[in-house]
Amino acid sequence: MFRRNVYRILTITITVPVLAAVIGSAPAFAAEPQILAAPYPLPVIIGRITAWTVGLLVAVATLFLTIGGLRRVAAGGDPTEIEKSNSAFKNALLGYALAVLAPILLAIVQGWIGAK
Repeated sequence: MFRRNVYRILTITITVPVLAAVIGSAPAFAAEPQILAAPYPLPVIIGRITAWTVGLLVAVATLFLTIGGLRRVAAGGDPTEIEKSNSAFKNALLGYALAVLAPILLAIVQGWIGAK
């Protein structure tokens, strides 16, 4: 009985101030609408997408180049490992080619949608 009363008292002394703080912190009126900053123009957005795309492509291509180099060093004359390293080198070359062509491709898309 005593323990149950102690639990009730502790529950009340903890939950009442917490509820009062939560309820008291809410505004009683509707908040003013926030004025958002003007959105960026489309050419700026496409430029940022181009930068991110080129960065990601270069990073992935560099990763494949590193993997290919490590496979070639660790191959020890094994033809299957050398073939895997050649495949990684081809993928790295493809990634670098796409990184070079990404700004051109996104400029074409920009021309399609008419953003100047």
